[in-house]
Amino acid sequence: MADPTGFMKSDREQPKRRPVQVRISDWREVYQPFAPEKIQTQASRCMDCGIPFCHNGCPLGNLIPEWNDLVRTDNWRAAIDRLHATNNFPEFTGRLCPAPCEAACVLGINSDAVTIKQVEVEIIDRAWEQGWVAPQIPEWLTGMKVAVVGSGPAGLAAAQQLTRAGHDVTVYESADRIGGLLRYGIPEFKMEKRHLDRRLAQMEAEGTRFVTGVRVGTDLSVEQLRSGFHAVVIATGATVPRDLPVPGRELTGIYSAMEYLVPANRVQLSDTDSSPIDAAGKHVVIIGGGDTGADCLGTAHRQGAASVVQLEIMPRPDDLRPVSTPWPTWPLIYRTSSAHEEGGERLFAVNTERFVGDESGNVRALALHEVDSRFTKIEGTEREIPADLVLLAMGFVSTGGAAKGEFLDSLGVEVDSRGRAVRDAHWKSTAEGVFVAGDAGRGQSLIVWAIAEGRAAAAAVDAFLSGASNLPAPIHPDTVAIAAR
Repeated sequence: MADPTGFMKSDREQPKRRPVQVRISDWREVYQPFAPEKIQTQASRCMDCGIPFCHNGCPLGNLIPEWNDLVRTDNWRAAIDRLHATNNFPEFTGRLCPAPCEAACVLGINSDAVTIKQVEVEIIDRAWEQGWVAPQIPEWLTGMKVAVVGSGPAGLAAAQQLTRAGHDVTVYESADRIGGLLRYGIPEFKMEKRHLDRRLAQMEAEGTRFVTGVRVGTDLSVEQLRSGFHAVVIATGATVPRDLPVPGRELTGIYSAMEYLVPANRVQLSDTDSSPIDAAGKHVVIIGGGDTGADCLGTAHRQGAASVVQLEIMPRPDDLRPVSTPWPTWPLIYRTSSAHEEGGERLFAVNTERFVGDESGNVRALALHEVDSRFTKIEGTEREIPADLVLLAMGFVSTGGAAKGEFLDSLGVEVDSRGRAVRDAHWKSTAEGVFVAGDAGRGQSLIVWAIAEGRAAAAAVDAFLSGASNLPAPIHPDTVAIAAR
């Protein structure tokens, strides 16, 4: 417990963002430094709530009241130990997680929740600066080999846990760099890739091997995978984007979000001087109101778009928590990201009818109409908006196209009707010795779920190989069974 009266003394405060015109001129993270004493004040707002519902809100089961109190009392070294006890990568979650823990904070019932996410990121950033994050070398090696297919947060969490348990772990990634969507899907202004690189360096020092540019099932056959490893973890994510098959979809200038974000990130990695899909001087329309759409929005601002409009078929949420999502559930409220603060227009309760092209086959406009609460067209609301570049950011639907489907099939892994790899309550797929973690089995979800599933799957793999496991499994098997229904 932190200061039992801290929440009565201090209001919620978060770090300020850099001025809009300054931050859209570069790609660095948007937040200004936050003084340590301010973080300690925020940590002191964690109250003696009796039952910390934030634990339930966090899939990782982070020990939030404990490290809040340690920060309050200036015991930062112990705070990072408690944070790392449940979370392999707090520098990722502290920047990218939408913080369901804060939605479940008891203080949030009638006041502003504790700034849990900000305390978390300040703990890990200080730990890196002080040199407290060191490789954890296993005390002994088991001689067992494990292949992890996919290097997103689920795959990395599983790999680090299994390496620390003494297994010989190799992570395979089809891209040219490790990190999955952490590397190429997340813009620099949300998380600079130096955070990812130094964590990967720690993992390599611990003994995890990374192999890039390899498509398992093609470059590395299923037979080689089976003969070379005692167990396999499938952590390929859900990478097939949801499409919008309306008239005009074939026009040039319409792309999925990842077709747009990946080359933009490559420019920041100095792979190329420019992106083949650039918003500079264009009227951009983003279809989808979630985090990926906001990433596209912020990227378009930095590329110099002439205008940006973001479309959402759902009605505009309320500013306050509605009765339909009571505490401690995730509230359906109106949210704005740093990218929304930077400009652009948001349209709610609208549906795309068709894309309009010019004589050269390029998209020039988008025809839309308003919809009611049942998504039925409201007659007389049809109109066109200019669109030189359209980005589809409506989420992801499955583990990956035909190639991945063939790979899973040849491996003996069954896939359900939603394109998810089938697994049981103990993370086992329908193939012996093959386990599934993260979005590949769960479907599109949050980074905290990916890390939690990677940790839990690692414990299951360790038990499969060794007969028992001391690795923590943050997710109860029943949760996996429920999610698979």
